Amino acid sequence: MSAKNGTFGTLYLVPTPIGNLSDFTARATDVLNKADYILAEDTRTTGKLTRHFNVGTPLKAFHQHNEHKSTPGWVAALQNGQTLAVCSDAGTPGISDPAFLLVRACVDADIPVVCLPGPTAFVPALVTSGIPCDRFIFEGFLPHKKGRQKRLSLLAEEHRTVVFYESPHRIIKLLKELEKHCGPDRWMACSREISKLHEQTIRGTVADVLSHFNQHEPKGEFVVVVAGKE
Repeated sequence: MSAKNGTFGTLYLVPTPIGNLSDFTARATDVLNKADYILAEDTRTTGKLTRHFNVGTPLKAFHQHNEHKSTPGWVAALQNGQTLAVCSDAGTPGISDPAFLLVRACVDADIPVVCLPGPTAFVPALVTSGIPCDRFIFEGFLPHKKGRQKRLSLLAEEHRTVVFYESPHRIIKLLKELEKHCGPDRWMACSREISKLHEQTIRGTVADVLSHFNQHEPKGEFVVVVAGKE
């Protein structure tokens, strides 16, 4: 895949399984095999994936702590004809994961950028929620402190469906905040462990879902889907 005759290489964004390894596509395996380097959010996590699919391409760390510093070097590598594949730990790079800075730099430099279709946690959670998904807002992770309550207050007035990511350690906090800002009767769905053995979606009012997780210890990463204000 390395470019010749002075032309640029291509940056590939390669979605990785969020649970079931069978979700990894043949095309994704082919891209990883033919790339010059794989830029991995965590080389240990991506290493397990590459070993499973017999991919021998060298891995290089590319995460939120080094992406600002390392992006210019990778842009130069692409300009020199090398092809790079970016993998996050799970899901599509750039969606609440590193990749945006590198993509923007490549776009500014007229370097080809290709994103393969594949796993993204919020899509199955949204589609199976039973909540309208024709118009929605994806918020990802809310800020932990500064601006969090103001943001929730604004989103409570949103008429479109709102989608969040949340960790098991903060899901109760988020549900209590949604109860405060949206009211206990707002309809919602809470999905966890998507594409894994214990995949589960809890649907109901905010009060219903909060009651469930007050009685059952939250485990796994969560996608929270909240109906818009009527």
